[in-house]
Amino acid sequence: MDDDPGDDDHVPGYRTLLSTVEGGVAVITLNRPAQRNAVGDGMRHELADALTRYDTDDAVRAIVLTGAPPAFCAGADLGAGEQTFTAPGDGFSAAGFPVPAWTLNKPVIAAVNGHAIGLGLTLALQCDIRFFAADAKYGIVQVRRGVVGDAYSHWVLPRLVGIATAAEILLTGAMFDGHRAVQMGLGSRVLPAEEVLPAALAVARDIAGNTAPMSVAASKRLLWDSFDLGRDEVGARETAIHLHLMAHDDAAEGVRAQLAGRPPRWTGRPVDPTR
Repeated sequence: MDDDPGDDDHVPGYRTLLSTVEGGVAVITLNRPAQRNAVGDGMRHELADALTRYDTDDAVRAIVLTGAPPAFCAGADLGAGEQTFTAPGDGFSAAGFPVPAWTLNKPVIAAVNGHAIGLGLTLALQCDIRFFAADAKYGIVQVRRGVVGDAYSHWVLPRLVGIATAAEILLTGAMFDGHRAVQMGLGSRVLPAEEVLPAALAVARDIAGNTAPMSVAASKRLLWDSFDLGRDEVGARETAIHLHLMAHDDAAEGVRAQLAGRPPRWTGRPVDPTR
């Protein structure tokens, strides 16, 4: 694969993904449309490679994850029939994806532009921001397939929506539409399917153009880490982050740009300075 994903660059070499960068925004498209982008044929490891690649590229400020229409991701590939869930193989892990999106420094926006079932929905839940197509179908249906929700769904769901709603989603395996998904707190916007990706790109471009890279990285890391921290620990982390950021020129540049009415010229790298 090309080692320098610059603007308007398509990164070749993936079987299951399309991958481009423009204006500081990387777009990763799950690309198995004949299988409704079901996870298979090496998609897990290709997605881990793409996410890692863009997280370590300082020119990339935000990542959008979407699916080739008409689906976002139909979940596990059921091509093996009744053996789909009966032959886990050596080293099996229910983690789902080797590189969860929450582990990155960059914001990851899920443009859930169509059906997201099982592993497809849990993939979206690992992202920082989620926009849902109104009329698509969603569900963590694994209890209806003889297994259980995976990809850390039992950790992230109660923290996103509370234990009662998480129990309804995980224990029934029921399907719901985008309106219900946002009503339950799984995402922040519900839109017509054709508007989901443009809306996600607009937010990603705003982040890329207007926010301080180091500030965003630090805030993202603290947001996800706060699930396992106490109040005082969060306060201490906020203080430590502020002290690092205040010592960097970006803290002055943000005010200079605001007073001058011009776009900011950030010099900080997109990493949490306290880690």
